[in-house]
Amino acid sequence: MSDRQRDILGQTIAMKLEAAIIAGELPAGTRLDETAIAERYKVSRTPVREALQVLVSRSLATRMPYRGTVVSEITRERISELFEAMGEIEALCGRFAAERMGMEERARLEALHDAMTHIMNAQDALGYEQANTEFHQLIYRGARNSEFQVMAESVRLKLAPFRRRQLADQKRIGRSHAEHARIVEAVMQRNGTAADKALRRHLTSAAKAMLLHLPARNQTSRLRTKAS
Repeated sequence: MSDRQRDILGQTIAMKLEAAIIAGELPAGTRLDETAIAERYKVSRTPVREALQVLVSRSLATRMPYRGTVVSEITRERISELFEAMGEIEALCGRFAAERMGMEERARLEALHDAMTHIMNAQDALGYEQANTEFHQLIYRGARNSEFQVMAESVRLKLAPFRRRQLADQKRIGRSHAEHARIVEAVMQRNGTAADKALRRHLTSAAKAMLLHLPARNQTSRLRTKAS
């Protein structure tokens, strides 16, 4: 197996574990046993270790002495903090992008938004998620500030599992797309203030949608489930 294949496999396993954690199927305190996960997905332990590292980097799991990797507690406060941070950073990137993007970049953003209309109508959740990532990354790059871009990407990766869960909902995709339209309009008009406000509203809306659908959790649960 090539390094690229192992990376893809590790990411795939990470996504499956992320979904189980966010859905509450793997409660806080669950030990993520490398051997059990490898057996379940019929892979070697190498991509499993890579998957667990992804979970740790996104604060969905924690490495603990004598216990290995365990599922972290996901609180409403933690999710609110992440979306708040992302809202502030994206608003800043949006304001600068509206003022600094070149014509070709603006045209690319508008064309991507138009393409996302067709993806949404085709009910292609995975395709929309991928396009959504590209949409926001265009704004980060358009801000012309590498430090802002690094900060934005760092928080985006931590929020990725939650946003992925949201975009499995066609109604949320519709609202997100309408919010994107206001962002694109502000960028095309070179209106930094409007872009800032549109991105803040977008992330606030995303946070509300996530919190409304957050499953009830037994905060005292410490099951030693192997892996789902």
